[in-house]
Parts: sequence; C-alpha cells; structure tokens
Amino acid sequence: MTISSGRVGARLTALLPGRADLAEMRRAPRRNLLAGFTVAIVALPLALGFGVSSGLGAEAGLATAVIAGALAAVFGGSNLQVSGPTGAMTVVLVPIVAEHGPSGVLTVGLMAGVMLVALALLRAGKYMQYVPAPVVEGFTLGIACVIGLQQIPNALGVPKPEGDRVLVVTWRALEEFAENPNWIAVAFALAVAAVMLIGARWRPTIPFSILAVIAATIVAQVAGLDAAKPIGDLPSGLPAPSLAFLDPGALGSLLAPAVAVAALAALESLLSASVADGMTVGQKHDPDRELFGQGLANIAAPLFGGVPATGAIARTAVNVRTGAGSRLASLTHAAVLAAIVFAAAPLVSKIPLAALAGVLLATAIRMVEVGSLRAMAKATRSDALILVLTAVATLALDLVYAVIIGLVVAGALALRAVAKQARLDQVPLDRGDHSAEEHALLAEHIVAYRIDGPLFFAAAHRFLLELAEVADVRVVILRMSRVSTMDATGALVLKDAVQKLNRRGIVVMTSGIRPGQRQALDSVGALDLLRLEGREYATTPEAIQGARTYLECAGILPAIPAPKAATTSEEAVR
Repeated sequence: MTISSGRVGARLTALLPGRADLAEMRRAPRRNLLAGFTVAIVALPLALGFGVSSGLGAEAGLATAVIAGALAAVFGGSNLQVSGPTGAMTVVLVPIVAEHGPSGVLTVGLMAGVMLVALALLRAGKYMQYVPAPVVEGFTLGIACVIGLQQIPNALGVPKPEGDRVLVVTWRALEEFAENPNWIAVAFALAVAAVMLIGARWRPTIPFSILAVIAATIVAQVAGLDAAKPIGDLPSGLPAPSLAFLDPGALGSLLAPAVAVAALAALESLLSASVADGMTVGQKHDPDRELFGQGLANIAAPLFGGVPATGAIARTAVNVRTGAGSRLASLTHAAVLAAIVFAAAPLVSKIPLAALAGVLLATAIRMVEVGSLRAMAKATRSDALILVLTAVATLALDLVYAVIIGLVVAGALALRAVAKQARLDQVPLDRGDHSAEEHALLAEHIVAYRIDGPLFFAAAHRFLLELAEVADVRVVILRMSRVSTMDATGALVLKDAVQKLNRRGIVVMTSGIRPGQRQALDSVGALDLLRLEGREYATTPEAIQGARTYLECAGILPAIPAPKAATTSEEAVR
C-alpha cells in the first residue's frame, strides 16, 4: 500500500474521469434524467433532515447534497452511486458538534476528505473485496429495515420523537399515533408505496414514484388536507465558499474524529456501491475511484457549509430501481436539488411528507432480495449466522459496529473452518525392498505421521499436542511436505512436541520440509533442534533409512541390509 512520488501523477490520471464515462452518460439519457429527478425528490427531505439532525441546519444538508452529490457523481467510481448526507454519518457528527461546534464539523469533513484521497492513492479500495458476502447481505437487510423504520413518524403523520436509536424513535412514534391517529397520512404513505410496488411489476420503465408523489401533492392541495403535513419552507441559495471555519490550532484535537469520519465514509460508500452492483447486471464500481470521488466531495462540501458526505444507500437504491444506468442520473439529482434551492422551493415545499415516506418504504421493501437471502441462509450455518448478526447489529447499533461484528465473526468462523482442515494421520511405513520380516521389525519401533493442511495458531495445538503422547516407539517420523502454511505458533508447538518426545527418549525425524516453512521454524529455534544429529531428511525413504541406522547403532535392532533401490513415487518420497 505504498506509492512513490514519481508515480503520483500517473495514479491521479488513472483516478480521473475518462472518455468511457462520457460515452456511458450518452446512453439512455431520458431514463437517467428521470431517475435523477426521482432521486432528487426523495433526497430533498433527507438532506434537510440530516442537516438539521447534525446540528448545522437544513442549509448544511442541502449544500452537502448539491456539492458533494455532484463531485462524487463526476469523480466517483460507481455509475449508480448517489452521495450526500446520511443517517449513519449524522450519528458520528452529533458528538463532534457538541464538543467542537459547527466549525469543528466542517474542519473534520475537510480532513476526512484529504484522508480519503490519500487512501485512493494508496489503492486501499481493493481491500473492500475481502468483506464476505453474508456481511454485505446482512448490511443491506439491516439498512433496509432502518430506512423503513425511519419513515414511520412521517408515514403516521406524527412529529419525529426525540432519540438517536431508530427502534426507540419508532416505538415513540407508534405511541404518539395511538393517542392521536392520523389516518390521512397513513393512507398517503400506503397509497404511494402500493403504487410504486405494483407499478414496478406492471410497467418497470414508468417512473411511478414521480407520478405517485405528484398525485399525492395534488390531492392534498385540492382537498385541503391539513393532516397531510407538507415539507414546509425551504432555504433559498447556497452560501459562498469560504475557509473561515478552519483553525490550524485545532487540527490536532480533531484528528481522531476525522479518522472516524473518513473510515465511516469509506466503509459506507464502498458497501453502498457494492450493494448497487448487486442490484444490477453488468455494473462494477472502481473502489479506488470511489474513495477519490468521496474525498474530493468531502473536501469541497465544508467550503459551502456542508457536512461530511458518503454514498447513500437509500438514494442509490432509488436511483437503481428507477432505471439509472450512468452517472448522469446522480448528476441530475444534484442539479435538480440546486434548481430547487434557487428557484422551485415554494412548489416542492407543498409535497406531503407522508408521500415521501411512502417512496422510501417501497424502496426499503425492494432492497430486500428474498432469493439472495434464502440462498445465503441455506449455504452454511456460518453464513446464516453472519448475515443475521450483521443485520441485527445494523438495526440495533449502527453501520460501523455492524460491519465490525460481521467481519470479526466471519473471520473467527473462517479460521475455525480452516483449522478443521488440518490433520495428523498415522501412515504405514513404506516397505521399499525390505522383506516382510525386516519391515515388521522397523514398524515395531518406528511410527510415521503425515501432517496435512495449515500448521498455524488456530490449528497447531489441536493435533501436535496429541503427538507428544505417542508411546511404545523409539522413532517418530514427521512427513511435512503437505503442510500448506506455517506460522510462528505452529513452529513453536512443533518444537515443543519434539522436545517432549526427546525427553522421553523418542527421536523425532522429519522429511519434506518446504523452503517456505524454514523461516518460521528457524525463527523459533525448531530447525536447529530438528537438524540435531542429522534428523532432517529431504525424503521419507531417507528418513526411514536414518531411523533404521539409529536403531542399529543403539543396539535396538540387528543390522538389516539396506534396500537396493528406493521407490521414486511422490507419495513414498514425501
């Protein structure tokens, strides 16, 4: 993960947009424009709400959606990703606002943007491929549940209750609705969601989300339904770019929060892009370009008073589901939001919040791929466990904890599975040209074991400690040619087993040690121990001959004529 200064220019060129991106944008422009418009309508209340939730105000949310959304669309690595303020990021920003104020959040966003650009230059995006599929599926399921639950207050037509946990907020919203039911809001939300879900099956190419929102707005205005609460007044215009918030003296104290914001932005953006790839056919994002685009977006957004941005799974899902195929859609989303900020705020302010809640409820439902979940759950118990844990953690905790829990559990289960592949099997001595009587004499005092699989910390103790319990023999031959990998723990346990056997008067000889294993054995002193008195051999027949010679010299066996020729088969040699 290093890059020389002389290659920075070439690396930057590789991260910049190319002709292929422009050519892609020219395909199906009408469909992408419609998708971008739909996403903008959905993104508007989210941008306002997340801006307010972060503590910087609605203007900050709109500035982020416009500025970061446009830059991430142009420079990002996904044709489908839509970026802006997100709920997961808001949770991280609230304590920063409380401790460092609004200027601290802007500084953190700027620093996080620089870090993301550095990660892109270091090609860190490729490590996202190591996130297991059950973690991604569980993350998607959990996010779908969070998106749906976040819409409950607006869908029920009640003010959003206090709280930073979606389950708590949902429960309080239900209690408020039980005391003062608003069936008109419920009807709007369910109607919009039903139109989208049914319409998508009937005519997938028609933007039913737009039609449903327009129809709901017209009905609410014509019928004068006060219960269908509209979005309300919107701010007009964006602030002029400025670096007045930057305090060089505070950079040190803000480093840790900036690292957390950068990590969340990278994680959420790359996971969102991966989910978007999974929702389509033929799309594949570039993780390093995505980090680069998100970095530039987070560098620019604070200049306009915006909060840190990431790829937004809800808006990205709407983008995909409404037919987007190129970054023209996400660019359109940013342009429409900019137009709304400057010109069309009075019109959009009349859209019922319940109608927008219906759009996101339908989006959350359509995010859940039942077939994929069923296949993942049936694959193995481990996959099912990882999926469920990640989904539950996403719902009950937050995205960062969910992914960490998923990765830790997946890693532990993977190590357990790999460790089970390691075996210590007793194998018969190769007879060679020895007579039956001679072979029986050798087998009485010599035992051979073959080690198969990885000899590392998760597997070594399980069988090498059993090796130390060998009894009633004078020589143990370890055939090591099938050891696939070895670490320091494996080498130490091997050394310990050899020493225990030696203290009991049992000589240990080895055959087939590979060059890649020698460094680990040598680092813990095991290689010197095995080389003692020439007890390391290249092949198994040589080790058997060495064991026979040892037994003869010790007076345990009478002299046995050596075989005329050793077999050359690979199994016998190793």
